[in-house]
Order: sequence, then structure tokens, then C-alpha cells
Amino acid sequence: MKNNSSLMRKSHFLGTKIRNLRKRNNLTMEDLSARCIRVDAESAPSVSYLSMIERGKRVPSAGMLAVIAAVFQKEVDWFLDDAPEAHAITPVKGTRGGISGMALEPSFLFSNEILQIAIPEMLSQTGISGRQFAHLLIRAHQEHHQNHFPDLERAAEEVGQKRMPLSLDDLLDITASLGLKVNWFDQAPQVIKKEANATDEHIITSYFELPNHIYVNKLLEKHTNRLKYDLAVHIGHCVLHNKDGLKSIMVAGRSHGTSLGDVSINSSNSSSVDPQDILHAWRDFESSFFAGALLCPKVPFRQLLDRHGYEIDVAKKIGVSPSVAMRRMTAVSPYRYWHYFDAYSPGKLKAVYRGNGIPLPWGNMRQVEDPCQHWAVFRMINAQSTGSSAQLSILDVAKEPKIYCCESIRVKDLAGNPHVLCAGIDLNPAIEAQGGDADAIARELKQLCVDNHGSAPLPSGLKSDIKRVAKILNINWVERGMDSEARLICSRGASCPREPSCYANGQCAG
Repeated sequence: MKNNSSLMRKSHFLGTKIRNLRKRNNLTMEDLSARCIRVDAESAPSVSYLSMIERGKRVPSAGMLAVIAAVFQKEVDWFLDDAPEAHAITPVKGTRGGISGMALEPSFLFSNEILQIAIPEMLSQTGISGRQFAHLLIRAHQEHHQNHFPDLERAAEEVGQKRMPLSLDDLLDITASLGLKVNWFDQAPQVIKKEANATDEHIITSYFELPNHIYVNKLLEKHTNRLKYDLAVHIGHCVLHNKDGLKSIMVAGRSHGTSLGDVSINSSNSSSVDPQDILHAWRDFESSFFAGALLCPKVPFRQLLDRHGYEIDVAKKIGVSPSVAMRRMTAVSPYRYWHYFDAYSPGKLKAVYRGNGIPLPWGNMRQVEDPCQHWAVFRMINAQSTGSSAQLSILDVAKEPKIYCCESIRVKDLAGNPHVLCAGIDLNPAIEAQGGDADAIARELKQLCVDNHGSAPLPSGLKSDIKRVAKILNINWVERGMDSEARLICSRGASCPREPSCYANGQCAG
């Protein structure tokens, strides 16, 4: 039996291992404490003491650890640092989205005080600004909750009364009822451009100014859908944040927008993390989400999508932009495993959402010259077609192939910059829900593509299996994706699955 001094030196992963074992077995702390009592009442931890053990605030005695080990049928040594098995110390996120979490262990190195020192240093050395880090935090929060924000949905429904579509006159009536006044401008003042960090590639489309004035670019008179979205965002700021000042500046172009919008925040590109920057970034995210919920209320929009098989052109039926409609798909669909990208040439992701944890085809922290050109979102950037394009893709995730399908559309922003919007789903959970072996199907499809230099038509058997899933999901473009060849894709810098490798000469073959 280990003595207590030995436990002290080898207990850095102990709390996380116990917590993850407990959660993987669907036990509450009360359940675990009760089971320990049944093993040995004298050595069993109380609920409060167990909580402190899991948080790294206390180290159990040798006898107490032996009782916990007996409950989980583990050896005592398994809980100590000598056996830091990855699956034992990685947080389990269940069916929630986003990339896998990392264990913040040993806890003494991941204390608030140490992180407050280390994060700014990390940002400084990697060239990530405090503003970008704020957006990353928000995106992680959004993906963890899989775009489920019922309080924002309710707030939008109270204002819009679940009406769909909302006309421009409807939105102007709402702004007037809130005491907001709409003013028009030809050129945004320099102070506003500076506030938004806008360049010649950007257009200031609107901004709010205390006490109650919304200033709108006259260009939007010819772009009703964008005008409606801007007004909806400003309504969100008014309803949610009580008109909190000159922070809601709407920008079109290759900006560093939030995950679900085109709101620019007042912050420098410094690597320092300003709490006010994060607060305003969060408020802008909430207002952008509110705008989508106001224009596309959850239940009516889901019913519309169901009737039309999740086609992107439903946006035209309710007078919203394709980007608003595609982003709302990820929030209202009963299927939770979605992703959404907004990509600019040559390799810049302006907006990202990954409710299914799909690895990024590069990121939105910096622009790159050579993203994997087989991703639909980048493959279409230089295409001349403005129609939609469905693609079935196979991508290695944690060294195992996974099947994805997406629909992409090439559009132009108000500044005239072409970019590609892409909404997609992870097909693996849907296949498994119907009793299929998603891993086996993905491996078979990957091998077919490898044997055919990176892409291959689906065999009739696989096509039939996936088509059945597509009909259950009621997503038309999944069926269309099967009419073209499936493609191998990868994250740049990872091991290219193609033979020969696209990166044999240092560049990806398009």
C-alpha cells in the first residue's frame, strides 16, 4: 500500500481520473460516496471531501484511495502519475461538439494565477491578438453548447413574436417601438473607421450611437437583406444590453468578425487580454445570434427547412442572406453535428462553427497561402459558378477516417470580395443511429479513394446505405453529394492521405 507522502508526490492526475471515471459511469458524487460507504464506511469520502479530491484541493489517504479503486475495479497505482493514460485524464464531452478538451492537470500548474501569467505570454509569442483570443473563447463556448442558447431565442421571439418572414417595414416598426432612430450616411466618420479597425477592404455598413441613433450606410438601400440583418443586430444590442454605447459597428469585408456575425469590436491587435474586449466581443456575439433568431425564429424556420430539405435557397423565401440561413441551420436543426465556414481567398476563414468537432482546414487566426484545396470551401473560391455544390468528404480525425458532407455556395460581400459559405454535417453519428458501422464504411470509402488517387464514386452498396441516412435526415444536398465522387481531404501540415501525397513537393495539388 502506498504511504501518504508517496501519494502526495504522485497525485497530480488523481482528481481528474476519479472525476472522469465517475462521469463515464454516470455516477453523481452522491452515488460514488454511497458506493464507497458500502465498501468501507470508515474510509469512505463524504460528498464534500470527494468534491475537493476531484478539484485537486485534497489528496485522499491511502485507505480512502483503496476504497475508491475498489468501486471502479482498478488498481490503486492506476490513479497515480505513473500511469497517465490519455483516455483516463481527457475530459469527456459526451455528444457535445467542438474539438476534444485537454486535461488541466496537474492542477497546481493550471491555477488561475499561473494561467493569467502564461496566456498573455503565449499570445505574444504566437502572434495572436487579445481580440482574436476573445473570439476563440466565444467560439469554444458556442461549440460546446452546440449553438443552443434558449435565453437568446426567447428574447428574439418576444420581440418578433415568431413572425417569419419579417419585412423591412416590420423591422423599422420594431426599431421605432424601442425608441431607436434610423439615420443615413454616405461615408462613415474617421473615428468610426478607427474604432472598427477598418481598412480599404472593409465597408462600415452601420453603427449605433448614444442615446438612440442607428446610422446606416446608404449602400444598404439596394441590399435589403443586409439592411434587415444590421437592424436586427442593433435591435439585439438594445434589447439585450440596454444600448451600451459605441461598440456595435457593423463591417462588411474581410474582417475578423465574430463566429456568427460581422460585428467589429473596439480593441487593438495587442496580445494583451483586456476583459472589456472579451465582454464586448461576447455582447456582439449575443446580438448577432439574436439577429439570426429574430429573422429566422426557431420553430417556423425549422419547419421551413423540413419542407424544403435544407436547401440553401430557402433564404430567398424569407428575405435573408444565405449566410444567415446557413448559420441558423446549425442552430435549429434537430441533428446536432454541423459545421459552418466562411472562407476568403487564398486561405482565410472569417467565420467558423464546428458543432461536430471537424478539424479546421487552417484557421481564422491568420491567412495562409496553401490550404488543402480539396476542401469544398476552398475549392470553390476561384470557381466561376455561383450555384451551390455538394461534396462528400473523408477526413482523418485522430487517425481514423470520418465521413462528412457539405453544401457550399460562392457569393460576394458588399465590398465586392468573393467568398464561399459552407454548411456541412458529420455523417458518422447518423449512420450509427441507423445501426450502420460508420467506422467500417469510412475505412472502406477511404481505401477506395486512396486506390483512385484521392477521389472515387460510391459503390452501389455504400451509396444505398448513405442515401437511406440522407432521407432520414431530410437534407437534400447529402443525396446530391453522392452523385459526385467522394474526396479525401486533410488539414494542411497533417499526414496527407493521398498517394502520391499532395505535399510531396511542398504544395497541395488542387
